[in-house]
Order: sequence, then structure tokens, then C-alpha cells
Amino acid sequence: MDYVIRNLLGLMFDAVFAPILVILLASIAAAVLFRRVVETDMVHIVQSRKKTVSYGVGEAVGNVYYHWPSWVPIVGITVKQLPISNFDLSLESYEAYDTDRVPFVVDVTAFFRIADTQTAAQRVVDVKSLKAELLLIVQGAVRKVLASDKIDDIMLERSKFGDSFTNEVADQLTAWGVEPVKAMELMDIRDAGDSRVIENIMAKKKSFIEMESRVEVAENNRIARVAEIEADREVDLRNEQAAQAVGERVAEKDRAVGIADEQAKQSIKEQQAITAEKEMTVRRVEAVKQAEITKDEQVVVAEQEKETTIIRAEGDLQAKHREAKGIETIGLAEASAEKAMQLAPVEAQIALAKEIGENEGYQSYLMTIDAIAAQKVIGVEQAQALTAADVKVIANAGNAGDGMSKAMDLFTSQGGTNLGSMLEGLMQTPSGEALLARLGVKPETAKTVANEIKTGSASALSPSDAPQPNPPAPQPSDRSLPKGGGDEGQQP
Repeated sequence: MDYVIRNLLGLMFDAVFAPILVILLASIAAAVLFRRVVETDMVHIVQSRKKTVSYGVGEAVGNVYYHWPSWVPIVGITVKQLPISNFDLSLESYEAYDTDRVPFVVDVTAFFRIADTQTAAQRVVDVKSLKAELLLIVQGAVRKVLASDKIDDIMLERSKFGDSFTNEVADQLTAWGVEPVKAMELMDIRDAGDSRVIENIMAKKKSFIEMESRVEVAENNRIARVAEIEADREVDLRNEQAAQAVGERVAEKDRAVGIADEQAKQSIKEQQAITAEKEMTVRRVEAVKQAEITKDEQVVVAEQEKETTIIRAEGDLQAKHREAKGIETIGLAEASAEKAMQLAPVEAQIALAKEIGENEGYQSYLMTIDAIAAQKVIGVEQAQALTAADVKVIANAGNAGDGMSKAMDLFTSQGGTNLGSMLEGLMQTPSGEALLARLGVKPETAKTVANEIKTGSASALSPSDAPQPNPPAPQPSDRSLPKGGGDEGQQP
């Protein structure tokens, strides 16, 4: 069974795939056989069933195609091969005529190239037929151009006619897809058959050239002889002029030497004067410069002295300022120390007074003790004062004790007030003024004393107004005041 299946599969493969493989191999072989690569100097114009395509170097479709035979349906093509390199056409021994119908023979060479391959392919079958057509175009252009000029001009201006040939065929070449590479060249021109026109023209030209040559030679000889004569005369004249010039130069030299000597002497004197003037100028400039230098030196010295004085003054001022600062600092320190020393007992008394002020019993005790001490001191002092004053007490009424009591009133505030009032009363009466004048007391002095007595009696203390045990007020110290004066640091 397996064998039968394998045979069937083999038959099916041979029937289906074998033809396909054969066709594929045949296609590959045909492709290799009909593949064409266009040469670099050629172009192949391929005509298919629907279009015409050019293959070659520089063409849009490239330079490779398949040349299927034209009898193959659908893909069959026809091909024309045309060169794209330059090619030449030679028109040799071409019989032409000038405008006077003079016959002659010319050789012309032209250079072309195919510019539009498809147009050229439409016009011709192959390159040979294209060249034949182009040769006819060149012949017609040469005949037309040469027939419009004379043979003499044609022989003299060959290059002009080459350009004329090219311009004449340019329009016609475009219709064939061809363009000239450069201008045509008229290579040669000669007589045709038995004609001797070109030969005669050449003989005439030759004789004319010979005549011109002989004339030129003779003219050259004449010119040379005349030149020799002129040269000899010129030489003689030059010799005479040279001799004259030598004499003139000698005389001129002598004169110039004399003038030069005088000018040299004058120049020396002028230079001497200029030198002396310059020396004076130099000395003047040196003197001015020296004066300026001296002035500058003096200015510098003055500036230095000024700066030194300023520096010294500033140094002294700073020293004085530092000394004043030091004195002020020392004074402030001493004043602060003195103030602290004076405030120490005051602060102690303030603390004691504060303690006493808060204890009423102790206050009453102190007041009693102080009153007794005050009465004792006042009695002793009054006795001493009365003893020293030698006061006599006259008691007109009462007893001696009452009189003594009244005398003690002198030392009370009431006694002082009465005494002051007495002095004011004396100043208010003529007799009082006379008494004060007699005693040598001026009214102003008496008034001042009265005011002072009143003030003192008003502040006097009676035994009942004895002072409390408070410390005396500290007296102002000289050290409490700053050295510059003022009220700073003054103690109450």
C-alpha cells in the first residue's frame, strides 16, 4: 500500500511540478541568453509594443535590458544601436563655385554627435544611413556658403567659412537629433580639372609678395643708409656738443667752485652765528631749567616742612587729646571713688532711717534721747555765748530767772526775728540811719544783715525742735567736680 501511495505521489509530482521546473529553468536560460549590457559609447533604442526606451550610460532606465526576439508575443522588441561618441564626416574633392562661377575643389571636415537618440532612431535605420544623410546636408551648406563669396576672399579667410558652414547646418542637424561638436574646417582649396584660377591667384600673390619683398628690402636699405648718414652727422654734432659742453662744464665748474667757496665761508659764518645763538639758547634753557629745579626743590622742601609741621601739630594735638582723655578718665575715676566713699555712710544712714521708720517705739526713744542731748548742748552753748558776749540782763519785772529766760530768747528764732525787725526799723527812720552811718554800716549792708538774721532766726531750733539723729550732709569735695568746671559729680 505504501508503495502504491509513493508511486502515485511520484506521478503527481512528475505531472505537476516537473513542467513548472522545466519552465523555470528555461526562463533562467533565456534570461541569461537574451540579457544585454549597452557599451559606454553606444545607446540602444528599444522599441516595444507600446513605447520606445533608450538604454545606455546616463539614461534614466539604465544600460541593461533583455533583447527578446520580436516574434515573441507581448515581450518581443526591436533594437537600433547608435553611437553617442563623437564622429566625423569628411567631404573630399568637392567641386564648388564662387559668386563669379569660378570652379574649384575643396576638402571639408565636420565633427558631430547624436544629442537626441530617439529622434535619430526615428529618422534613420542605422549609423551608416545617418552619416549619408548628414553628408548631404554638409554638401548643401558648403555649396551655398561658398557661392556667396569670391575665390580671393575664400582663400584668405578660411576660418570664417568654417563658422559659416556650422551655422548653416545647425538648424537642420537638430531635426535629425544631431549637434555639431565644433566648427567645420575648410581643410584645402584647389583648382578643379583644367582650371588654373587658383594657380594664377597663387602666382599673383607670389609675385606680389616678391614685389613687396624687394620693395621692402630696398626701402630697408635706403632707410639703413639714411640712418647711417644721420648717425654720422649725429655723432659729429654730438662730439661738438660734447666739446662745448666740456668747456661750459669747466667754466661752470670754476664758477661753481668760486661760488661754493664763498658760500662755504658764508655758511661757516652763518653756522657760527647759529651755533653761538644755540649755545646762548642752551645756556638760557639750562638757567631756566636750573631755576625751575631750584624752585621745585624749594617747593618740595617747603612742602616737606609744612607736612612735618602738620604731622608734628597733629601729633601734639593727639598727645594733648590723649593726655586730656587720660586726665578726664582719672578725674572720673577719682570722682566715682569719692562719690562712692561719700555715699557709703549716707546709704548706711538711709538703711538705718528705713529701719527706724518702721519701728515707732524705737523712734520715740531716739527722739527723747536726742531732745535731752540737744537741750544740754544748747544750754552749754548759751552759757558760753553769754559769758563771751558779756551780756547784762536787766530784769525790770519778775525775778532774775525770768530775765535770764528773756536773754536766752536772743538765741531762738523769735529773738532772731525781733533783732532783724529792729534793724529794718532803724533803717526806716532818720535817726536809725544816722546811727547806722555813725557805726559805719551802709544801708545795703544793714539790709543784707537783717535778711540774713531773719533767715537765721527762722531756721534756729528751739529746745523742742531738737534735730533727729541723722548724719550731717556731706560737704562738696573739690574732687567731686570735673577739672573743666560745671556741676557734674557735685554731691548734695
